[in-house]
Amino acid sequence: MGSPAVPDAHAADSGKPAKEIFGAASLPALLPARAVGFYSKGCLAGGIAIPTDGPTWQAMRLSRNRRWGHPDLIALVEKLSREAAARDGWPGLLVGDIAQPRGGPMLSGHASHQVGLDADIWLTPMPARTLSAREREDISATSMLKKNTLYVDDAVWTDAHARLLMRAASYPEVERIFIHPGIKKKLCDTWRGDRSAMGKLRPYYGHHYHFHIRIKCPPGVSGCRSQNPPPTSTGCDKSLAWWFTDEPWAPAKPSKDDKPKPKRRQLTLADLPKACTAVASASAPGLEAQVTFGADPIASIARANAGTVAASEFAPLPLNVPLPTPRPIN
Repeated sequence: MGSPAVPDAHAADSGKPAKEIFGAASLPALLPARAVGFYSKGCLAGGIAIPTDGPTWQAMRLSRNRRWGHPDLIALVEKLSREAAARDGWPGLLVGDIAQPRGGPMLSGHASHQVGLDADIWLTPMPARTLSAREREDISATSMLKKNTLYVDDAVWTDAHARLLMRAASYPEVERIFIHPGIKKKLCDTWRGDRSAMGKLRPYYGHHYHFHIRIKCPPGVSGCRSQNPPPTSTGCDKSLAWWFTDEPWAPAKPSKDDKPKPKRRQLTLADLPKACTAVASASAPGLEAQVTFGADPIASIARANAGTVAASEFAPLPLNVPLPTPRPIN
């Protein structure tokens, strides 16, 4: 049997910030696996955890409890770790944040990572030993950039980094990968292999210590919205050159309006897709081991709970779900 629901999760109209409700959940919802909503406004049903250690990966920042994702994403991270180790000279992945057990807004950090389809992978190769719990909290990922520049430092960048990124982009379920503009430029300038997936590598702020994998909504699932596909070009063009001008890095111009801006209202459960209320209040498994990648019980448990959420709650999203529109389109 599952454990009790998350406290207060049933009160969609209580006004309690959604990040506090989802941040309090230590285990996932025992429901069929489903990404609900959009990457930056949604939740996750039936999530599973990647084990803290595997043959070709180690999970970092364990205290955050963000090792959870849709089963398709967890399987892809495991596959990438295995294939990169076998074929690309990459010893193993250091896995950063994926999602909270039930997804949703986080208490700190990311605006996305809410539906279990986003994963951060460090650009630091896995060491040849098992890191301690304290090391996983304290050590920092390695920046790929020369200090105070936008350009890759060849003293730390290797061909294996390039092979790892291009392999990740090659998987058809991957929608895009966010990386620093300097890393994108390095790949544009030096990659001599198949460039058909190059356009999935999207330059964006940060991401010089890690890369961010985003996969598409699983096929045939209603209630999940993918981001618009990236341009079909390689992206090694004027859209990349823009990042090496002053404009992207210029401080925001002060507003002429002297009135203080109202404090941004925090999202509540009522602001999220309707199904997220059911996700937040669903029973949890008794043990984390039941819902960890490689364990079989999660499938039968989820099937047993399949009727507990009305189909209408997983209906297609309304058109007014907000989509981020950064400039340039990432």
